[in-house]
Amino acid sequence: MKKVIHRADTRGYANHGWLKSHHTFSFANYYDPNRIHFGALRVLNDDAVKGGMGFGAHPHDNMEIVSIVLDGELAHSDNTGNKEVIRKNDVQIMSAGTGVVHSEFNASKTEEVSFLQIWVIPRERNVTPRYDQQTFDPAARENALQVVISPDKNANGLWLNQDAWFTLGKYEAGKTLDIAAKAPNIGTYLFLLSGELKVDGETLATRDAIGLSEYDKVSIEVIKPAEFLLIDVPMLN
Repeated sequence: MKKVIHRADTRGYANHGWLKSHHTFSFANYYDPNRIHFGALRVLNDDAVKGGMGFGAHPHDNMEIVSIVLDGELAHSDNTGNKEVIRKNDVQIMSAGTGVVHSEFNASKTEEVSFLQIWVIPRERNVTPRYDQQTFDPAARENALQVVISPDKNANGLWLNQDAWFTLGKYEAGKTLDIAAKAPNIGTYLFLLSGELKVDGETLATRDAIGLSEYDKVSIEVIKPAEFLLIDVPMLN
C-alpha cells in the first residue's frame, strides 16, 4: 500500500475578503510540486463565499468539475443556458469538454455559502459540455456509504467522464468500516469533512485527508462522529 497524508493546516490558503479558499492541491498562487494531483484528482478547493459575492463568468475546458455545497446556497449560470441553485445535500457535475463559460455566486445576500469545488481530469477530451445536479437524501449515508457520482450513466446518482466515484459517509463514533479498491489502478482519496477517524493506523482530524493507492482493502475506525468524502480515481502515470 502507498499512502499520502495531507493535513488540514498544510493546505494552500487564500483570503480575498469575499472569498476564503483552502487548496489541497496546487491552484492559483499556491504551488507545491509535491501537491499537483492525486491520480486524476486535480483540484480540491474548500471555499467559503460571503453573501452577495461570487465568481464572475470565466471559462473552463477539458475538466470534470464537481461542486458539493456544505452550507448555504450557490447560484450557477453558464453559457449553455443552465441557471440553477445548488443547496446543501446537492451535488453538481459540469463536464467542461470543448469549453464552457460559467459563474458561481452566493445565492444569499447575507448568509455565507461554503462548498467544495473538485476537478477531475477527464477520460475523454473535447466532449460536448454537459451539466447536471441532483439532491441526495442525507439519511442514506447515516452509518453507510452513499455513492453520489460514478462512471455509470445508468446508476441512480450522477456520472462523469472518468473511471471515478464520489461517495459520502456519515458515521457514529465507535463504528468501523472497510473500503476496498475499485480496481488495481484505482486509488482512493479520503477527505474528512468533520470528526476524527483512524485509517490504517493514521489519525485524521477535521479537513485532514489521506490518499491510498496500490491497496486491496483498508479499515476505517470512527473515533469521533465523522462525515467524509471518498474520491476513487485512476492513478495516472
